[in-house]
Amino acid sequence: MATATHTAYARVGRKLRGQATSDGAGVRLTRVIGGPQLPDLDPFLLLDEFGTDRPEDYLAGFPEHPHRGFETVTYMLDGRMRHRDNHGNEGVLVPGSVQWMTAGRGLVHSEMPEQEAGRMRGFQLWVNLPASEKMTEPKYQEFAPDRIVQLRPADGVEVKLIAGRVGEVSGPIAQPATDPVYLDIALDADAQWEYELPEGHNAFVYVYEGGIAVGDGEDAREIDAQELAVLSGGHLLKLRDSGRGSRLIVVAGRPLREPVARYGPFVMNTKQEVMQAFVDFQEGKF
Repeated sequence: MATATHTAYARVGRKLRGQATSDGAGVRLTRVIGGPQLPDLDPFLLLDEFGTDRPEDYLAGFPEHPHRGFETVTYMLDGRMRHRDNHGNEGVLVPGSVQWMTAGRGLVHSEMPEQEAGRMRGFQLWVNLPASEKMTEPKYQEFAPDRIVQLRPADGVEVKLIAGRVGEVSGPIAQPATDPVYLDIALDADAQWEYELPEGHNAFVYVYEGGIAVGDGEDAREIDAQELAVLSGGHLLKLRDSGRGSRLIVVAGRPLREPVARYGPFVMNTKQEVMQAFVDFQEGKF
């Protein structure tokens, strides 16, 4: 006798709103992961949203600073940011571009605005590296807007595929350690879409325009702009716009389940490794 299969929809395990803060030389931003409410979501260590029309909020930029032991992912929505590091790498991030930087054993870089007026908006995500990869050589995966795959998987749904898969299509970013998913989704008014997340991944949804419902039937919960939903339960994600049109990112990654010792720009597995990072930085070994 055949039995009906129950579809395991993802649910909102918890939701939270980011906190206003500043970083770099005083750039105003909203910290969504990495604050007291949600210190991390393995393998994600930090999520900042920056978005302002006021040049005084971003002009000071992010002068030279070090990183070791993790990856920084910068996704620009509006504006231009110049990146330089002490290994001779340099480039400009433009609207719609993404830079996935593996800091590995260490580098020193700066991120400075290439504009003096207009809107600057985007996200920075920090992704942890496993112990076996924390001391690898730094590298970049950097893609201009025309390299980011754009899909229309359903009526009223547009997806920019940065990492992971949608159907048979893969995004340009590859990172086997955490097998990340990073989608930028636009929903027209009342549009809906179902997406199958990789099983076992930790995942979140962050709405940056409009509002959506996440989940199926009685389990569905409303998520408004500037709210993050940590997903739990099943791996089939159901998204529905709340009637105004909305934009959101969906991010997922395989958890590393390793000890995390972090201090500022260094993320290692032990306190001793963090102390060594300070010594190496001060001795100019990055």
